[in-house]
Amino acid sequence: MSILKIMVLALVQGMAELLPVSSSAHVIVAEKLMGLDPTRPDLTMLLVMLHTGTMVAVILYFWSSWKENYFSSRRVFWNFTKRVAVATVLTGIVGLALKFLIEKIALKSVPNAEIEMIFGNLALIGIALGAAGVLIIYAGVRSERSVRPTRESLQGSSLIGVVQGLCLPFRGFSRSGATISVGLMLGINKQRIEEFSFALAVVLTPPVIARELWRLLQAQAALLPPGDSIFTLFSPASWAWG
Repeated sequence: MSILKIMVLALVQGMAELLPVSSSAHVIVAEKLMGLDPTRPDLTMLLVMLHTGTMVAVILYFWSSWKENYFSSRRVFWNFTKRVAVATVLTGIVGLALKFLIEKIALKSVPNAEIEMIFGNLALIGIALGAAGVLIIYAGVRSERSVRPTRESLQGSSLIGVVQGLCLPFRGFSRSGATISVGLMLGINKQRIEEFSFALAVVLTPPVIARELWRLLQAQAALLPPGDSIFTLFSPASWAWG
């Protein structure tokens, strides 16, 4: 893939990251328009690395607010850490359960099925984008009718974590849009739920990178001559210039 195409995808990712419109779905649509296959291990890894780049921007953007709201005292930081941890654990449980159901049931007829196989399904992406849009509109209308903000709680963070897990397999069902919408429906202040949602994204990014890196290495190892293993990719001989 050319550097120009990567730059186009990076621009799409950057423009969509801070909006509740599923940046990954827009990147996948752009890949499809350029004739690329979004389900390929190298392209799913590229998508994750694009997210990693925008996560740096997110950290810089929210850092002063996070420091003021979550690092002001040991008690505040501990409460914030607990809520992030609980939400992340529930995200992992729900995400892994959906992964199992999709791979073992929905894709049971496909040999060596992986959840990434559904990432290139534009019909599914369109439905997910529409569903996320309806949720965002409903949450916006409901939040405007709210009398006063609700304090952030462990129970609310648990629900947000579950919703985040439901978003993971479906490109188009915006993670940030869904989690922020649920927070608004719970009565949480808009700025605070935005800060919490993107904090969850920062925590979620490293394990996703690890998974896609392993998937990419496995795909590369499958192309190696018989007898070689995945570790051959790290041997000095494989670094030689061709």
